[in-house]
Amino acid sequence: MDFKTLLQKDFIIYDGGMGTMLQDRGLEMGHNPNVLNITNPETIVEVHREYVNAGSDIICSNTFSTNKYKLEDTGYGVKEVVKAALDCTEKAVEGTDALVALDIGPIGQLLQPNGTLSPEEAYEIFKEIVTADDRYDVIAIETMTDLLEMKTALLACKENSDKPVLCTMSFEENGRTFQGVSPEAMILTLEGLKADAIGLNCSLGPDEIAPILERICNKCNVPVIAKPNAGLPDPVTNTYTMGAEEFGEKLSALSKLGVKVLGGCCGTTPEYIKCLKNDLKNFKYEKNVHPYVTSVSSGTTVVEINQPRIIGERINPTGKKLFKQALVNNDMDYILGQAISQQEDGAEILDINVGHPEIDEKEMMVKVVKAVQGVVDLPLQLDSTKPEVLEAGLRAYNGRAIVNSVNGEEKSLTEILPIVAKYGASVVGLTLDEDGIPETTEKRVEIAERIIKRATALGIREEDIYIDCLTLTVSAQQSGAVQTLDAIEIIKSKYKVKTVLGVSNISFGLPHRPLLNQTFLTMAMEKGLDLPIINPSVFGMAGAVRAFRVLKGFDQESRDFIEKYSDYVIETVKDSHEMTLTHAVMKGLKKECHDITAKKLEDTDPMEIIDKELIPALDKVGDLFEQGKVFLPGLLSSATAAQQAFEIIKEKLASSNEESISKGKIILATVKGDIHDIGKNIVKVLLENYGYDVIDLGRDVEPSLVVETAVKENVKLVGLSALMTTTLKSMEDTIALIRKTPELKDTAVLVGGAVLTEEYAKKIDADYYCKTAAISVETANRFFGN
Repeated sequence: MDFKTLLQKDFIIYDGGMGTMLQDRGLEMGHNPNVLNITNPETIVEVHREYVNAGSDIICSNTFSTNKYKLEDTGYGVKEVVKAALDCTEKAVEGTDALVALDIGPIGQLLQPNGTLSPEEAYEIFKEIVTADDRYDVIAIETMTDLLEMKTALLACKENSDKPVLCTMSFEENGRTFQGVSPEAMILTLEGLKADAIGLNCSLGPDEIAPILERICNKCNVPVIAKPNAGLPDPVTNTYTMGAEEFGEKLSALSKLGVKVLGGCCGTTPEYIKCLKNDLKNFKYEKNVHPYVTSVSSGTTVVEINQPRIIGERINPTGKKLFKQALVNNDMDYILGQAISQQEDGAEILDINVGHPEIDEKEMMVKVVKAVQGVVDLPLQLDSTKPEVLEAGLRAYNGRAIVNSVNGEEKSLTEILPIVAKYGASVVGLTLDEDGIPETTEKRVEIAERIIKRATALGIREEDIYIDCLTLTVSAQQSGAVQTLDAIEIIKSKYKVKTVLGVSNISFGLPHRPLLNQTFLTMAMEKGLDLPIINPSVFGMAGAVRAFRVLKGFDQESRDFIEKYSDYVIETVKDSHEMTLTHAVMKGLKKECHDITAKKLEDTDPMEIIDKELIPALDKVGDLFEQGKVFLPGLLSSATAAQQAFEIIKEKLASSNEESISKGKIILATVKGDIHDIGKNIVKVLLENYGYDVIDLGRDVEPSLVVETAVKENVKLVGLSALMTTTLKSMEDTIALIRKTPELKDTAVLVGGAVLTEEYAKKIDADYYCKTAAISVETANRFFGN
C-alpha cells in the first residue's frame, strides 16, 4: 500500500509517542533515544509492533533526534542511525499494510536571523537525513516551531526524495508556535511547497488544540493532521492528565472538523491509538470545503488580498541615488531603515529590488531578504527579472512571497513561471511582451490572458496571479491612463486574478505630481486595483487607500482610519523618522544602536544610557512580547541590537578603567538527562543583552557541576531548564543539592521549561518559576534590584 491508496480510507491512523514508550521501559536519561536503534533494536521493534497491532496505518521511525547536531556526542553518524531505525521499522510492519515514515524533528539550533544557523546549512543537515536510506514510504516532519526551518526541511525532502511529506508544527494555547507562526502562515507556505498533509502535533491535548485545529481545517486544502499529547503534563507524577479512553473519545470527535490523519504524541501509548481507532468508527470523513482567499505571508503575518493593500516601493534603486550607493557600499542599515519606515507608514507588503550593475544581485537579494525579515514582519515581494536571483531569494524567504515579475515574452514565461510554481509563490504578470508595452487596452488584456493560461497550466491558482496593466506617463501618452484603467476593469470582470500597479509613473514631467498620483490611484481602485505600489510615507497616497477602504466598507466602523488619523495635525507635519536609541533597539537595528550609543558616550554617562534608554527599551519590547504583539524573532532581534550598544559601552569603560557594567552573574543549565537546550539558549541571549554575565553549563548537566560552579564563581542566581517530565527529578535533585551546600545559602534558583508549572516549581523548592524567557529577565532584574 502507498500513501495515495491509504487516503481512500475515511481516516488514517498515526502511531503514538515513541519517547513515552521508551521512558516506560527505563530509557536512561540524557542519552539520545535514537541510538537505541543500534544498541537495543529489539525494544524499538517491539514498540513499533505494538503500535501496528493497535491499528496504526503509519509507523514513524525512531529518528526524531537524528541529525548531525543532536548526534555529535553519541559516537554515531546520521546514516548508520537512520539505516538501523529503518531496519527496526521494516521488521515491525512486515506482513502488514502499515507504512513506514522517516521521522524528522527540529535540528535543535535557531536559524538566522534569530540564531546563527543559516538556512543553507540547515538544508544540508536535513538532506543528510533524507538521503541516508530510502526504505520509507512517507516522510514525517514534526514538532517544528520555526516556519523557515519547516520550509527548509520540506525543500530538502521534496528535492531529494519522491515520497509524500507530512508536515506538523507545534502550537501554543495562544494559537501560535513558540516562534510566533500562525496556522494560516503555516498553511500558505507549506501548501505552496506541495506538502502532502499539514497539521499540528505535541504541546497540547485534544481540548486545547480544538480551536487551532478548526482554523487549520478552515483554510487547508490538503489532508489535515492532528497528533496531540495525552492532555497536559503533570510534573508531579511525570504523566499526562488524559487517559486513553477520554483521549480517543475527544480526538475522534474533532474529526468532524475535517481532520483526515489522527494519532498521538507525548504521553500516548498503543492503548490510546487503539481507543482512537475504535472511536473513529462512529464518524465518517467529510472534507471541509471553504472559499479560497488570496493571501501572502511572512513567517508570522498573513495579509489577505481582499481589499486594496499597500506595497511599499522604497527598497528599489530606480531613481534613488542614496539607495544605489547603499547597495554598492553594502550599507544594510540604510536598507533596513527604509523597510522599517515603510512599515510604520502603513505598507502591508514590501517590494525588494536590489538590481544594480556594480553588485552581485543574487547574493544581495539573499542578504537583504534575510536582513529585512529580521526587523519587520511584513510579507515581501521579490522583484527581479533574473530567474537565479528570484530562486535564491525564495529559498531564503520565510513565508509565502510575491514574485515580481513575469511578462508575456516566451523567455520570461518559460524561465520564471516554473520557479513560481515550485515555491508556491504569487506572481505579478506584466502586460508587455517582445513588442514592448501595447498601446491598446485589447492587447494588454490579450497578454494578460496569455500569462494566466501559462501560469494555471503549471498549477498556479488564478487567484494568485496579479496582473499589472502598466502605468504610462500621461504627459507623453495621455490616452494611456484610460487604457490602463479599462484593462484593469476588463481583466477583473473576466478572471479571478488580482491586479497590481506602480502608480506614480503616471505623473512624470508634470507639476503637482502628488495631485495626479492620488487622483489616478483612486480611479484605479474603483476599477478594481488590489495592490497599489506606492511610497506609503506620502500622505495623500496612503491616505487615499485608507479613505477608499472606509468608503467601500472594508474598514468596518472606520477603526483603522480613526486609529491612523486621530492625531491628524501631528501626522501632517511629520517629515522624518527620528532615530533614537530606544527606537533602534525596538526595531532591532544593530548599526544604529552602535552609532547612536557611540555619539551619546561623548557627553552622557554610560550608566545613564543603560538605565534610562537601553533597559527601558528592552522592557518595552518584553511587555509587547507578553501581550502577544511582538513574537520571539522580534524579541531576539531587539536583544541582539541592544548588545551592540552594551559592547561599545563596555569598551568605553574598559578604556577609562571604570568599573564593569555587569548587572549580575547567573548560571544557566539544562538539567541532567535533558538534551533540549533551545529555550535555555534564548534565555541566555536575553540575559546577556540586559547586561548580565551568564555562565552557560550547557545541557545534560550533573547537579554537582552546577553546585561546584556556583561556589567557585560566587553565583547568587541559578537558572535551570527541563523540557521532559522524566527529567524534572533531576531538577529537584539539583535544587536539593544547592540547598544542602552552606556556601550557597543565599543563592536563589529560577526554573523554566514546557512541562513545568508554578505549583511544581514551589514543590521542588525553586524560588522563581519563569514561564517565558522574558519573565526570566524580569525575575533577574527583581532579584538583583536592577
